[in-house]
Amino acid sequence: MKRETLFLKVALVLIGLPVLALCIFLVPVLGDVAAKLLPKYAWIKFFVFLVFDASALPFYVALYQAFRLLTYIDRNDVFSESSVKALKAIKYCAVTISGLHLLALPLFYLFAEKDDAPGVIFVGLLVPFASLVIAVFAAVLQKLLQQAIEIKQENELTI
Repeated sequence: MKRETLFLKVALVLIGLPVLALCIFLVPVLGDVAAKLLPKYAWIKFFVFLVFDASALPFYVALYQAFRLLTYIDRNDVFSESSVKALKAIKYCAVTISGLHLLALPLFYLFAEKDDAPGVIFVGLLVPFASLVIAVFAAVLQKLLQQAIEIKQENELTI
């Protein structure tokens, strides 16, 4: 394994650990807080669990796809259709995460209204915005890689 990709693979694992800890420890607390702040909506606790824990699944799929991309780089096989598919999967995962967290925005609005703190809504927009940035970046990389593969194939046919 190359040293640069080893560092990035370790970074991917280290990125995944805090998200796992958040899902295990913080999401239940957030659900309890939501149930206490909004007692009229008893179902809100389960909605919090659903949104935040369901968004962890595409997050880990995207991390796995990034890990696969690094493996392709190690094998000097980055200009392949499998790399394009991995970038496409990362793009879809980022859009899914953004969509799930946009579903939770009304919850942030209710919190902001209850505590009279309008800045809470902007906090709720951080994850969807960051996910959309990642989706756009993955889409651009996917398009560039697809064009590079086409140019590579044309050059191989020319020789």
